[in-house]
Amino acid sequence: MASKKNRQVSPASELLEKLGVHLDPELLVLALTHRSFAHEAGGIPTNERLEFLGDAVLGVVSAEALYKGFPDRPEGDLAKMRAATVSQRPLAQIARRLDLGKYILLGKGESRTGGFDKDSILSDTVESLIGAVYLSHGLETARTFVHFLIDDTLEEAAHMGAGLDWKTSLQEICARLGFDSPFYENTSDGPDHARVFTSFVVIDGVKRGTGSGSAKKHAEQAAAEDAYRVLKVIEDKRLANETAQAADSAKA
Repeated sequence: MASKKNRQVSPASELLEKLGVHLDPELLVLALTHRSFAHEAGGIPTNERLEFLGDAVLGVVSAEALYKGFPDRPEGDLAKMRAATVSQRPLAQIARRLDLGKYILLGKGESRTGGFDKDSILSDTVESLIGAVYLSHGLETARTFVHFLIDDTLEEAAHMGAGLDWKTSLQEICARLGFDSPFYENTSDGPDHARVFTSFVVIDGVKRGTGSGSAKKHAEQAAAEDAYRVLKVIEDKRLANETAQAADSAKA
C-alpha cells in the first residue's frame, strides 16, 4: 500500500483542501471553467452564472459582517470598507494567496497572455466558487466560507486610511511618523502580453517596501502594503515607548 506521503493528490482534491469545503466534482469544474475554455471546448457551460450568484452571496455576507462588526461607522465608511474587501483587486489578492490561478480552466489564448494571474479572472473565479458552495450547502456554510476568504482582508480594511487603499494608508503613517512622502520607483519585465511590474517604495532615501503585479498600479499597491507593515512596527514600538515613559513619569 502506498504511504500517505507518496499518495498522489488530484488538483481538485488539493484545491478543496485549501478551501475547506466539499463540492461535487462536476460543480467544481463548472466553477473553474472560464468562458475562453468553454468556447474552445465547443460551447460548454461557463462559470458566469455561478459568478453572478456568488457575487450576490458575497455582497450580503460582507455587508452583514460590516454592519454588525462596526456599529459606530457611518454608511460611507462601511461602503469604502466593503470596496476595499470585495472589489476586484482584493478578491484577486485572496485568489493569489490560494494559488487559485493554477486551477482555473482557460483557453489557449488566455493562457498564453497570463490569464491565470489577471485580476478580473481571479476575482470572478472566487465569486463562482462562493456560488458553488451556496448551491451545495446553503447560506450558513456559504457564510462561513466567505468569512474564511475575506476576514483577514476585512480586518486590514478596518485599520486602513480614509481612502481605504495601501498608498493612502502609507501616506498617512509617514505623516504621523514625521517621514517624507513615499516615492515609487517602477520597473517592468517580460513581453507586452505578460509583462510583470515591480515597484519599490522609497521613504527618506530608504527602500521600505517592494511589490509586483500585472499592472503598475497593482505593483505600487503591493509595495505600499509592504512598506506600511514595516512602518507600522516602528509606530507601534514608538507608541509603546511613549506609553511606558508616561507611566514612569506618573509614578515619579
